[in-house]
Amino acid sequence: MTVQLTQGMRANLFSLQQTSKLMELTQKRLSTGKKVNTALDDPVNFFKAKDHMDRATDLAAKKDGMSEAIKTIEAANTGIEGIYDLLAQMKSLASAAKTSDNTSDLETQFDTIRSQISYMANDSKYGGNNLMDGDTVSVEFDEDGTYKLTVGSSSLASTTIGSIAGTTVAVADFQNQTSIESAISQIDSAVTNLRTEAQKLASNLSTISIREDFTESMINTLNTGADKLTLADMNEEGANMLMLQTRQALGTTSLSLSSQAAQSVLRLF
Repeated sequence: MTVQLTQGMRANLFSLQQTSKLMELTQKRLSTGKKVNTALDDPVNFFKAKDHMDRATDLAAKKDGMSEAIKTIEAANTGIEGIYDLLAQMKSLASAAKTSDNTSDLETQFDTIRSQISYMANDSKYGGNNLMDGDTVSVEFDEDGTYKLTVGSSSLASTTIGSIAGTTVAVADFQNQTSIESAISQIDSAVTNLRTEAQKLASNLSTISIREDFTESMINTLNTGADKLTLADMNEEGANMLMLQTRQALGTTSLSLSSQAAQSVLRLF
């Protein structure tokens, strides 16, 4: 037997069903914090937001590469600063040899420090890359790798003993003034060349640091833009929920009144 509903009851029942659907949607927005959770909610905003977030993810990976490159350069710079100090000691020993009667000990100390430069250069690597010994690091700035910067290629202080920024500092020979002056000249040349290469390294470090900051800002902009397209206004959704709950209560009351009208007909029999 088919149950026939009155027109008023049908209208109230339909209204309650629509209110229930809206409450379910509002509850989902309140629980997720998003007004666009799937492409069905808003295809245009959903895919725009996805593009922004995908690009932000790609840039975050590039930013990690920049951070690693910065640490590689900083490791080389630490080695350079140490080598400056060692060269200064070597020059001091050579200068002392001009007026010393015991040049043999000075030569031994000079050669010991000379070998330490190569050891320090070998220890100035980071992540398997050693800019001190001619390695290079390629840093990508954009998501598809079109824009990049290659750092390195010049040997700042080779792991080969005596090779410093393209200058060879020979084994100590302090037997006469000419050889001593030659050693001092080699050290001065090594310092000059090392300083020139270090300045190039510092310039590259500054460039990468600026791009890293820019990338961080770009990632924040993309994520903010994606949020603007998909996030729900929690105040608005909370007000909607209160309104829907009120509508549901009124609809239930109205449906009850419609059923009472139908029940009054039964009392006639």
